[in-house]
Amino acid sequence: MSVADIHRTIDAVWRIEAARLIASLARMLRDVGLAEELAQDALVAALENWPKAGVPDNPGAWLMATAKHRAVDRLRREKLIVRKHEQIGHDPDVLEAAHTADITEMLDDDIGDDLLRLVFTACHPVLTIEARVALTLRMLGGLTTGEIARAFLVPEATVAQRIVRAKRTLSDANVPFELPRGEERAERLPAVLGVIYLIFNEGYAATEGEDWMRPQLCEDALRLGRVLAGLAPEESEVHGLVALMEIQASRLHARTGPDGEPVLLLEQNRARWDQLLIRRGLAALARVERLGGVPGPYALQAAIAACHARARRAEDTDWARIVVLYDVLARVAPSPVVDLNRAVAIAMRSGPAAGLEEVDRLLGEPALKDYHLLPSVRGDLLGKLDRRDEARAEFERAAALARNARERKLLLQRAAELA
Repeated sequence: MSVADIHRTIDAVWRIEAARLIASLARMLRDVGLAEELAQDALVAALENWPKAGVPDNPGAWLMATAKHRAVDRLRREKLIVRKHEQIGHDPDVLEAAHTADITEMLDDDIGDDLLRLVFTACHPVLTIEARVALTLRMLGGLTTGEIARAFLVPEATVAQRIVRAKRTLSDANVPFELPRGEERAERLPAVLGVIYLIFNEGYAATEGEDWMRPQLCEDALRLGRVLAGLAPEESEVHGLVALMEIQASRLHARTGPDGEPVLLLEQNRARWDQLLIRRGLAALARVERLGGVPGPYALQAAIAACHARARRAEDTDWARIVVLYDVLARVAPSPVVDLNRAVAIAMRSGPAAGLEEVDRLLGEPALKDYHLLPSVRGDLLGKLDRRDEARAEFERAAALARNARERKLLLQRAAELA
């Protein structure tokens, strides 16, 4: 392998293993910031060693072993082990009690999942909601600050500051690496759901890089969502999020063509949709309905996804119901992105002119200023109205804003077709 190939391999391995690595180190060190630092040290070691020695047979295990060795060295160097012994003393009864307490804590842990524990630790109430989500996406999803900024529609510098301050705050507050219980768990749940949702979205449509999707992130988010659903069986929004992810994940195999190029929803071969995941998603949505109450944002988005899942052909989609669901979603969780999606649904229900009218109302929205899907949607609607020059300009603008290589190429192709 060339050095460039090895670097690409390291990047791919890091994307997959980073979250597990940081979570394991955090359990060992009880310090989230230090865990990320040592995980990064292991990454640097791989960049230094693998081009010379070759990629190891089990690269994830190599990174874990390297990081843990560095963690032990760090503990010894700072004499943390000695301090711990001084705190508990050398009395055998005290040592035995401490050991028993550790075992009891492990047995009493109703999840036993380092990744989930990492999410709840990073979502501690000492942090703002924005900081909780940004920090967890950075550590759990392995996302760059740029990718997180795109997901939040905020400047990259803002996200970088949130992450640095969040790690410092957790360290200063001596936040334990543990799973909260009772009211404290309920308090952190909305931020945890937000984290899982954004991780899934990044896997479903990657903001940067050469790949249209990052399925490993979807799998991680789905696994965490399913664990949460078992942990909080009476929380309807947990089941709503799981329903949404299951149904969206059912399309993953149909979302790319033979060469990895994007295939848009209405052009997908629905025979390639995973019917098992669809059934799981519809079952989770039925659970939400049985629990009753006012549906939350995730349940409403899952209901929209279910409209697509139930349509055997694109032309069978119940767009009228989708518009109604977006109307409700816009009241429950108002956002410019929801408004843009609603405009697309209106265009499908009532024609491109009606949809374009809704889209044009969003042109002055600051949060959508650099959002590439706004000119992309506008270009699509203008093209359907045979306003070809305007449509081409919109697709070119969308391509200039897009950070994902596959998506940019698709947008440029659509612009070229209108030339």
